[in-house]
Amino acid sequence: MEFNMMKGFETMKGFESIKGFEEFQKLNQQSIEASMKLMGEWNKGWQAIAAEMTDYTRRSYEDSTATLEKLMSAKSLDQAFEIQSSFAKRAYDEYMHQMTKVGGMYANMAKDASKPLEKAFQFAN
Repeated sequence: MEFNMMKGFETMKGFESIKGFEEFQKLNQQSIEASMKLMGEWNKGWQAIAAEMTDYTRRSYEDSTATLEKLMSAKSLDQAFEIQSSFAKRAYDEYMHQMTKVGGMYANMAKDASKPLEKAFQFAN
């Protein structure tokens, strides 16, 4: 774009490059904002996973302790075997349920964290 204000002023060129620089700055700012949102979502996801694993560990410990108390009060070897078998089944089922749940949380965390980047890339195109 050329601009000539009055006699004596030279024609100004390069206004397009300033506009391009402004667009670059705007894109850069949006990238920074998207990165900050991504880190926020990532942090929330890790906190939720940590809280879930802490809760699972607490429940598992309580169940193990209760099972040990039952084993100590078992009247026969058959009763002790039944208590131990029941505990092993519960522990396995709970573990599999927990890992499925945490796996879903990981997937959701990755999906939620990628949303700000998807928006930034859509804007760039």
